[in-house]
Amino acid sequence: RLSARAIVSMLLAGAAVAATGVSVRAAARGDAREQVDFGINVAQRGLWREAIYRWEKAVELDPNYAAAFNDLAIAYEHEGQLDKARKAYEKAIALEPNNANIRQNYDLFKEINDRAVQPKDK
Repeated sequence: RLSARAIVSMLLAGAAVAATGVSVRAAARGDAREQVDFGINVAQRGLWREAIYRWEKAVELDPNYAAAFNDLAIAYEHEGQLDKARKAYEKAIALEPNNANIRQNYDLFKEINDRAVQPKDK
């Protein structure tokens, strides 16, 4: 049997692990946010390849960061990588289905690109 002291010690250790997990996730989001901000900065200067690199790094650091996937989708779209753009938009929406900004960007993307691939009437 475990003593009360041993049980308390185990609970405290579990709480420390849980707290560490939270701080690790928070650190990952912070690092990802730095990449997103850097990506925005370089995209504003027309450096889209560098922006894509930064946003890919951001979603690697934090695979649950919907805004990073949205930014990555915009960059892929800008660079004509439409399949990648669609997948990134869909991931962003899956992560935050009620985010109006992401939904609006994706809807506009679909409207423009779906129209472009439709056969023209003769």
